Amino acid sequence: MEKREMVEKFAVDGVIAEMGEYGSGHINRTELVQMQQNGKREKYIFQQINTEIFRNVDELMENIVGVTDYLREKIKAAGGDPAREALQVIPARDGASYFRAEGHCYRMYRFIPDAVSYDAVRQPEDFYESALAFGTFQSLLSDYPAETLHETIPDFHNTPKRFADFCRAVEQDVCGRVKLAQKEIEFFMEREQEMSVLTDLQAAGELPLRVTHNDTKLNNVMLDAKTGKGVCVIDLDTVMPGLAVNDFGDSIRFGANTAAEDETDLSKVSLDLGLYEQYVRGFLQGCQGSLTKKELEMLPMGAKMMTMECGMRFLADFLSGDTYFRIHREQHNLDRSRTQMALTADMERKWEQMKQIVDQYSK
Repeated sequence: MEKREMVEKFAVDGVIAEMGEYGSGHINRTELVQMQQNGKREKYIFQQINTEIFRNVDELMENIVGVTDYLREKIKAAGGDPAREALQVIPARDGASYFRAEGHCYRMYRFIPDAVSYDAVRQPEDFYESALAFGTFQSLLSDYPAETLHETIPDFHNTPKRFADFCRAVEQDVCGRVKLAQKEIEFFMEREQEMSVLTDLQAAGELPLRVTHNDTKLNNVMLDAKTGKGVCVIDLDTVMPGLAVNDFGDSIRFGANTAAEDETDLSKVSLDLGLYEQYVRGFLQGCQGSLTKKELEMLPMGAKMMTMECGMRFLADFLSGDTYFRIHREQHNLDRSRTQMALTADMERKWEQMKQIVDQYSK
């Protein structure tokens, strides 16, 4: 079945005028579809879902439909524009949330017009707007029953399990690479006691289970093409039950680093406290007081934990033969791990400043 025939399986009017690849995502195959409808063109996003990563598409789409329907109702009640401020799944003609053909799964979204996304921070305002959008996302979903969501990727941010997987990679040393990474291994082993801080607090009921995005990078927020204001949070495949501090932390890990994720000159790697402050300000403004006192207290730990977890995963993959993260050079994953370690170490040096900034905007 050709892709054009698959598009016709969805509840959209008109005929296909144009169709082509769209965006810079690496997980799902994405195309922009333009439908000719009553003398004008309407745009839609058409995606082939990556079923190697998301193996239970029924649960994946149940999460997305539940969350987006809820968001649109909340946005409408607040006087916003639900068609622009939340994703809208276009159902298949049989009423299902996706269409399955020839072993592949496809879905459609309504296109959000006059909005753009960026892969890197161009100016501090971009980072602030993404923070405001993710904070608003958290606030709007603060009453959503997180426990009803499925884990689309089990144990995604179970840091103690990630640490156990890392230790297993060290012990097995299947590629004989442990000797190349003694200092790096020691770095994470020295921080073993911190690996369970957040999960222990969650188990004790001190950190509530929330609806979390789990991929809070800048390019997952659509910004208004004219004003630069945050419009809509996208890419909801990893929406799951989780901790708000982890969503905050992953944004900091990715967006407030002064260097690229695989920078080999570690002198360039540091936490940009200016960008960190912009994000704290925007995130807390968007959250509108929905976070608990303990969540606010743990925001810096969320940043450190996500950075350590990511660095640990890079190192474990290096030791295991680079089987998960795609590499483009020899020891690429070792370089990536070292970058995360350098960022973690800089966070430790700036710890009191990180806490003071959160305190400043929590009042």
